[in-house]
Amino acid sequence: MKVTSSEFQQHVGRYQDAAQQAPVAITKNGRTHTVLVSAAFFEMVTKGRVARKVEDLDPETLKAIAGSSVPEEFNHLDKLLDGWTA
Repeated sequence: MKVTSSEFQQHVGRYQDAAQQAPVAITKNGRTHTVLVSAAFFEMVTKGRVARKVEDLDPETLKAIAGSSVPEEFNHLDKLLDGWTA
């Protein structure tokens, strides 16, 4: 959904509700200027994208990491680390 900034200003609540279903692009001078998204969408997009201390991770994330593995199709990448030191 795209709306002008003046339309957005006149009906903020309407577009806040709409953003719960899909992003709302807010235009200024005919160009997309800002995009309004739900808090849930924002969290989904940003979660895990920022470096965090292990101590700050929630139990569900820690469990997912502990239970994860690299698919066999990527085993060849291990050879790239041969002889590598930090």
